[in-house]
Formats: sequence, C-alpha cells, structure tokens
Amino acid sequence: MNWVQQYDPFSNIAASASVAMLPLAILFYMLAVRRAKGHMAAALGLAGALCAAVGVWGMPVGLAVNATLYGMAMGLFPIIWIVLTAVWLYNMTVESGEFEIIKGSLARLTDDRRLQALFIAFAFGAFLEGTAGFGTPVAITAAMLMGLGFSPVYAGGICLVANTAPVAFGALGIPVIVASQVSGLDVTMLSQYVGRQLPVFALVVPLWMTVVMCGFRRSMEVLPAIVVASVCFSGTQFLFAELHGPTLPDVMAAIVTIIGLLVLLRFWKPANTWHFADEQPASAAASAHHTTGEILRAWAPYAILAVFVFFWGLDGVKAGLNKVYLQAIEWPGLHGAIAKTAPIVAKDAPYAAKYTLNLLSAGGTAILLAGLLSVPIMPGYGMKRAIGCFWRTCRQLRFPVLTIMLILGLAQLMNYSGMSSTLGIAFTHTGALFPFFAPIMGWLGVFLTGSNTSSNALFGSMQQATARAVGVDPYLTVAANATGGVTGKMISPQSISVATASTHTVGQEGALFRFALGHSIAMTLVICVLVTLQAYVIGWMLP
Repeated sequence: MNWVQQYDPFSNIAASASVAMLPLAILFYMLAVRRAKGHMAAALGLAGALCAAVGVWGMPVGLAVNATLYGMAMGLFPIIWIVLTAVWLYNMTVESGEFEIIKGSLARLTDDRRLQALFIAFAFGAFLEGTAGFGTPVAITAAMLMGLGFSPVYAGGICLVANTAPVAFGALGIPVIVASQVSGLDVTMLSQYVGRQLPVFALVVPLWMTVVMCGFRRSMEVLPAIVVASVCFSGTQFLFAELHGPTLPDVMAAIVTIIGLLVLLRFWKPANTWHFADEQPASAAASAHHTTGEILRAWAPYAILAVFVFFWGLDGVKAGLNKVYLQAIEWPGLHGAIAKTAPIVAKDAPYAAKYTLNLLSAGGTAILLAGLLSVPIMPGYGMKRAIGCFWRTCRQLRFPVLTIMLILGLAQLMNYSGMSSTLGIAFTHTGALFPFFAPIMGWLGVFLTGSNTSSNALFGSMQQATARAVGVDPYLTVAANATGGVTGKMISPQSISVATASTHTVGQEGALFRFALGHSIAMTLVICVLVTLQAYVIGWMLP
C-alpha cells in the first residue's frame, strides 16, 4: 500500500508550517548569519529536512532517502550538465586569451562611464549571465569596470543592480527549467509567463543603474542610449521567451542590445563625456586595440553557441534528437509509492517520479558541441588543452555542483514528504493577496541560496500548490518566484562576496550590502505590484 502524505501532522497548520520551515531556517542561519559555504549550509538544511520528514511527517526512511537521491539526480542532469559545459566554454576563451580581446572590444567603444556601464555591466553582463551565470557576470564585469577606472564600490554595486535584468533566464534558462520540473508546469508556457514579467521590469534597469551612478539630470544626457538599451533588451527577451523558450532570451537580448548601442554610437554621441570625480586611471590592458578580424574571432565561440542553442530549442530538432535517444525512467521505489491527498488534490492520486535522460537534446549537449567546434578557432589552442580545461572546470565547480545537488535533493524531499504543500497551505491564509507575496518568496530564496535556480527548486512546488488552493493561476505565481528572485541576487551573501573579491575590496561586504539593499527592496516591490496587477487588473498581459 502506498504511503499517504500528511499535510498537517499536528492538526494545526501554523505549527506544521513552522516545522516545515525548519530546513529553510537552517539555510538562512547558516548563509546569512554564519556565512557558511553553500554546500555546508545545504547539507545541514537537508539533514534538517530528513529529520522533519521522518520524525514529524512519518515518511519511511527508505522513501525519504530515495526522494533525496531523485532530486540530486535531477540536479546532476540536465542542470549541472548545462552549467559545466557553459563554464567550460567560457574558461577556454579565458585560457586562450580570446576573452581579453572581447573585453577590450567593449572597453574601447566609448570613454563615457555611463555608456561603458550600459555596454559592460548591463549588456555584456546579461550575455555572461545567459551563457554561464552562477556568479560569473558580476565577477567579470566588476573587474572590467575597475580596470576602466570605476571606483570599487560603484563597480561592484552597479554590476549587482544591472545583473537583475537577466537572472531568471540565466545559464541558458536553468532557473525556469528547474521551476518547471519541481512544479510540474509546462516549461514553454512558464517561459512565456516569465517573459511577461521580467522584460517589463528590465525596461527600467538601464535608467535605474545610470541614476545610481550620476543622478537623474546626468542620466538624461544619455537618454537615447538608455532607451535603446531598454527597448532592445526587453523586446528581444520577450520575443525569445515567447517564441523559443527559456534557453536563449538573455543571450539574444544581450547581443541585440550591444548591436543596438553600436549602431546608435555611429550617429549619436553624448554632449559631455562623464567620469567619476575620484576615479582611477584605466589599466593598459583595457585600452589595448585589436583588429576587426581578431575581435570577430574572439566572439566566434559565443556566436556558435547561440546558433547551437537556438536550434536545440526548436521543437522539431528536440523531437528528432529524442527519437534517436530518450529514456524516461520511472524512479525505482519512488514512482507511485506515495499518494497525494486532499486538500492538495481533489481525490487521492499517486505521486509520479519520472527521470528523463535526454542526452542528445539536452541544452548542455548543444553547448558541448559548440565548445568542440570553437577549439580550432582559438589561436594556439588544441583539443588536448580543451580536454584539460574541461577537467579543471569540473574541479572548479565541484562545490557549486555539490550545492546544487543537495538543494535539489532538499527540494524534492520537501515535495514528496508533504512539507512544501504544508507551507503552501499556510500561505493560502494570505488569500487574494498571495500574488503580492509570491515574488517575495523568490526574493527570500535567492537571498538565502544566492541562486535563482535553487530558489525555484525550494519554492516552485509550494507556489504552484498555494496558487491552486487560493484560485490563482499557478503559472503566474511560479513565474513570480523566478522574477522576484532576480532582485534578491544583488544582496545575497554569495553575490556580495563575488563582487568584493573581483574588485579587491574583501572586508567591505557591509558597505556593498548597504549600497544594494535599498535598491533590492524597491525593485522587489515593483515586481510585487506588477504581479498583483497581472492577477486581477491587467490579465490581458498574460498568455
């Protein structure tokens, strides 16, 4: 006989929800208070979840362990497969020296600090977020801005603000893909919902970051560039989220934005070139010049990447590759072994646990092929160095990989034990206000974990269950978890640490946190209002 989930083991929803919060409270304490490493915090959170699932919810030990392993396997493939191959491609461009040419090509376009921030922090940062994510954009763009002469606090702070626009579609759509997996919602439709929220928010980010730099009046001097960056990025992000899926919105939006700004600068320049009053002189590396051929060659691996990922996102290509190889595995000992019951479902139903192994059609495979084709293009680079770089990348990512697997294991354990649904039931008491609070959950999750992916893994199922219980579109609230999470990225301990490390200001984390906190809260409230309006007033915006 199947084990039947309990949603209120204490017959008191407040008490049950308090215990269900235990793993999240452990995460918060370890990350925000103790500032522990992500994998250590995730391991302790998982231990707390196991104790609660077995000791309070009465979940059999075997099922609890199996649910955890199922989640960890989902983290390993396809999620980590994408992360690993994306960072590997980036690392090859660094090792070959091509990335210095990419940086130089962007840095020499203009000497105006406002335009440099739009090119590097906003557009190029979005490109890095779209291809690699996981801290890479802030680390690289903050160091680039410092090399150009930005002060350390502004270099880090501006990059944190700019990085909000692409995060939900970062790392080739992994946050949205994970949200789809844990909530059971269709990934294409979920991408479209996020595409009706994030691009609206992204419209204001270029203006927001320039006002932070130089004030409103000085920002108006570069209004044409702000408008071009906003419209190019938001419009392209919306179109690809709507028509293609979650993998390419950031990559293509960044490319179109860079091209749009380049075209603008052919016909327009700001009347005055603006610099910080106390900035440092630009480094020699930042001012280096390269030929057009060198620049095109340096960008070629990312152009190949965009082409491969584009075709891999097409339904016909996916279907063809899946015909060659696709394994849909019913997870042994877990599939159908747990019964979901009221109030989450109308009548008892088995809880499915299917693991899809689509090695050929997975996004990570597209990136791998793009990387292999890029190797001959890189001067002085060969397959032997590429293989060595791959193993070094595996070593570099060993702790982030472990963290992701533990977080996904924790998330699935909370889902299959009933803890996520218990939290969802508790949130039903917010009633009609739940759409307002949905982005705040995403914001909290990213603040805790430093990852929109992990936040969606933790709260995606709960957002879906709560929305159904209060009569709200579940796609809207699950999407809101991803969209709300983008504003938590700038104040997460991990992001702050990356920014201070890349700007050589370790020890000044508090100053950078205070710099970003007000912007994070204000941006979150903007998204909360947008989602609430979409739920009740401007529903025509949704698919």
